[in-house]
Amino acid sequence: MKPNPSQLIAAVQEKVGPRGVITDPAEVEPWLTDWRGRFHGRAAAILAPASTDEVAAMVGLAAQHQVPLVPQGGNTGMVGGATPPEDGSALIVSLRRMTALRSISAEANLAVAEAGMILADLHDRAGEVGRRFPLTLGARGSCTIGGLVATNAGGTQVLRFGTMRSLVAGIEAVLPDGSIHDGLTALKKDNRGYSLDHLLIGSEGTLGIVTAAALKLVPAVAARAVAWAGLADPQAALDLLRTMQGQSEMVEGFEIIPASSLGLVLEHIPGTRSPLHGSHPWHVLVEATSAEASDPPGAELERMLGQALLQGLVADAAMASSEAQADAFWRIRDSISEAERASGGSIAHDISVPVADMPRFMVAAAAEVERAFPGVEASAFGHLGDGNVHFHVRLGDRAGTDGPAITRMVDDLVTAAGGSISAEHGIGQMKLGEFERLAPPGRIAALRGIKRALDPEGLMNPGKLVR
Repeated sequence: MKPNPSQLIAAVQEKVGPRGVITDPAEVEPWLTDWRGRFHGRAAAILAPASTDEVAAMVGLAAQHQVPLVPQGGNTGMVGGATPPEDGSALIVSLRRMTALRSISAEANLAVAEAGMILADLHDRAGEVGRRFPLTLGARGSCTIGGLVATNAGGTQVLRFGTMRSLVAGIEAVLPDGSIHDGLTALKKDNRGYSLDHLLIGSEGTLGIVTAAALKLVPAVAARAVAWAGLADPQAALDLLRTMQGQSEMVEGFEIIPASSLGLVLEHIPGTRSPLHGSHPWHVLVEATSAEASDPPGAELERMLGQALLQGLVADAAMASSEAQADAFWRIRDSISEAERASGGSIAHDISVPVADMPRFMVAAAAEVERAFPGVEASAFGHLGDGNVHFHVRLGDRAGTDGPAITRMVDDLVTAAGGSISAEHGIGQMKLGEFERLAPPGRIAALRGIKRALDPEGLMNPGKLVR
């Protein structure tokens, strides 16, 4: 049966009413391209449900008419995972009307948010009850809860709290046949076989459409301290992190930044300045937090850095003296990609290797890529303590000529190190070929088996993650 989107559009309009379907090309057009502008698709309409029952009705009708569906939240993904196919065979299902916070409890440290809720809005609502949702990233003002669940998002607080999978207590989702999986009760123990929740987290919309999630909250930050340190190499940075973790549970963020990345930010981002006098080959940004105002982390962080200076782990360090200065330190870290774009762009790789091996990998892999492609500059920055860094290759005069070969080499180096070519951004369509090339055959076979079992017609986000 050949997909006929127009028949599905008419059936959905009849079932849920005109507000449930957007067909104006001017309104559809902005959602046909990923936010990085790398992937473009076509779709005759956007289905816009306002409730889980409406999602179920739309998915059921799509199954009847054999029309593929592409779930979409804030469309802020990095790998083209929410872009419809180019042939126009699929319709987009936007969860952006489903924005309710169904419940929030400071006592239970739990919030139930619908899939279309913006992350920043959840942060605000949790703050109103003295709690916080401890996951944040640069797109927090536009990314949605459903998208974060579907991609198992990470961010800068994974070191202490883990990825989205660690923060989800339960899932509500519509499965490919239109049935509803209700796992929102957030049971701490549930031994009824396979966990559908865990299958759906990180599935990139290929196994169903997440409609709501029960999310774990933690006490709000009463005080924080932020510091910047210069040091010799990534191994010194990891030694510093392990020393700090052995002495305190307050360390929440630990980001490593090479001198070259700092230099690009200072050159291209107005209003930025180096936190330290003098130059250093590598830098780390450290944030420590406390839920008790009576136990501020500043003195503890300063003490640990003082010890590190005496031990020679750190060459110089500066504590942020105000919230404005703390934000300025973080702005440097958050502006690296923007600065790279301003300097001519780069090829970005979101990778992970075992934490203990990361310092060697960062230096050795960069050197290998630069030897293989003279004129490029390779460097890595990011979440050292998670074993996840952003390995970027700035092309310079080689722009537009060696991208696929460079990515292939980086992916080979990562795989040889026992790592992952996708640490937190997902596979989407951008990494699908490399994933199939490098992943163990047994893993690919298992993923395909799960996909066929839950979505035998292949209607859920086709061409993403697994095929």
